[in-house]
Amino acid sequence: MSVLAKIKKEWFLASMVVAIGLAVITPNLGKSDGVLHLDIVTEFGIAIVFFLHGLGMSPKAIKAGLANWKLHVYVQLATFVVYPLLWIIFGSSFLKFMPAALAFGFCYLFSLPSTISSSVTMTSVGKGNVPGAIFNASLSTILGVFITPALIQAFMGLQGVQLDLMGSVISIAKMLLIPMIVGQLLRPYLSDWATRHKAIVGKVDKYVIILIVYNAFCDSVNNGIWSQFSLQLLASSIVICFIVLMIMVHGIQWGARKVGFVLPDEVAAVFCGTKKTLAAGIPMAKVIFGADPNLGMLLLPIMLYHPMQIFYCAILANRYAKQAEQKPAQAVTE
Repeated sequence: MSVLAKIKKEWFLASMVVAIGLAVITPNLGKSDGVLHLDIVTEFGIAIVFFLHGLGMSPKAIKAGLANWKLHVYVQLATFVVYPLLWIIFGSSFLKFMPAALAFGFCYLFSLPSTISSSVTMTSVGKGNVPGAIFNASLSTILGVFITPALIQAFMGLQGVQLDLMGSVISIAKMLLIPMIVGQLLRPYLSDWATRHKAIVGKVDKYVIILIVYNAFCDSVNNGIWSQFSLQLLASSIVICFIVLMIMVHGIQWGARKVGFVLPDEVAAVFCGTKKTLAAGIPMAKVIFGADPNLGMLLLPIMLYHPMQIFYCAILANRYAKQAEQKPAQAVTE
C-alpha cells in the first residue's frame, strides 16, 4: 500500500515513465502523423495550457512585486546569463563525450526560462516573497519566448546547426504568448470558474506534457535514435543534472546573501532563479526543433532535471520555512 500511495502521489512522474515505456512498445501509435495524430492534438493542448496560465495570473500580485527591481535583475540574470554560461564553459566537453542531440539537450536546458507554478509554490512553502516570485516567474516565461530561441540559435549556430530564429519566435509567441494574453484578458469573467474547477485545471498542463513526451519518444524510437544511447550515458546525464542543480542552487543562495537580500527575497531568488520549466520547455522544443527525430534525446536533460529540482527544492523550502519561523520580523505578507 505504501508503494501504491507513493505512485499515486507522484502520478505525474510515474506517468511520464509509463509514456516512455509505451513509446518503446507502440511507437507507431503515438508518432507524428500516426493514428492518434498527437502532433496536432498536443498543439491544441499547449494553447489551452497557456490560456489557463494567463487565466491564473493575478495582476494585483504581479504589481505588488514590481518595485523590487534588485530581486528581478538578480533572478533574470541567473536564468538567462549564468545558466547559459555553463554551456559556454562546458559545451565543447559535452559534445566530445555524448551524442550531439543529447549535448544540445543540455544547451536547451540551460537556455530555458523559469517555471511559474512550482517556483511560486516553493517560495510560498519557504515563507518567501510570494509577490516577487509571481512577478519574476511570469516575466521569465514571457522573456523566454524571445530569449530562449535566440540563445539556441547563437549556441547551436556555432556548431553549424541552422534554425529559423524569427520563425521560432513568432511560432512560440502564437503558441504560448497569445493564449496567455487571451487568458489574462478573460480573467475577470472566468477566474471564478477556474477557482471552482481548480483540481482539474491544475492538472491539464501535466496531461498535455505526458502526451507530448509520448509523441516525442514514439518519433525517436521509430527513427532508431536510442540505438546510440547506453545506460552509462544515462547515468552520466543524471550526474550532470545533479551537479548543475547543486551549483545553481547554492551559488544563487550564496550570491543572494552577498548582495544583502533579506530572507524572503533570498527564498524567491533561489526558487525562481534555479528552476527550469518543463511545462513551457517541451512545447517550445516542438516549435524550435520541429519534427526532428532527435527530439526525445533533446528533451532528456530537462526531463531528468525537472524531478530533481522539484525534490531538492521541496527539501530546501521546508528548511527555509523553519528558518523563517525563527526570524518572524523578516516575513513578507503574502
